[in-house]
Amino acid sequence: MKTSVLILALMVGISASAQDKMANNLDNSNIALQGFSPVSYLDLGIAQKGLKEYKSEYEKVVYYFTSAEQKATFDKNPSKYKPQYGGFCAFGAYAGAKFRPDPNKFIVKEGKYFLFLYNLELDAQQLWMAEKNHDKLVSVANKNWTKLSKTHN
Repeated sequence: MKTSVLILALMVGISASAQDKMANNLDNSNIALQGFSPVSYLDLGIAQKGLKEYKSEYEKVVYYFTSAEQKATFDKNPSKYKPQYGGFCAFGAYAGAKFRPDPNKFIVKEGKYFLFLYNLELDAQQLWMAEKNHDKLVSVANKNWTKLSKTHN
């Protein structure tokens, strides 16, 4: 009986951890946003790399900040600072796929921030903005994210 309970507990823990990885763009240490500060994105409109001295964990995801003040701001209302689409590319979510974004490519709109893929061949932020219909893109991306958040990369 004890063995069955232990095995069940381990399976639930592994399943929850796998779900965290599916719904969030994390590194192997569960660090979100490649270490960039969610407070800098949302409150300052800039991409700033956080420091390991200032970190918080929310829903099993680790976030870094540039200062103790930013950490305190996050800790007061962490759900406000969660990245859209788990930190994956917003245009990818719109297109029905998960892409790791460039942490320097983002927009802030309506109290949320959206990250975008950028490489030599594709600037997803420019594709998003060229559509000139943020609400439609978000609506489709939100619908797609319901399924994508439960899939592996």
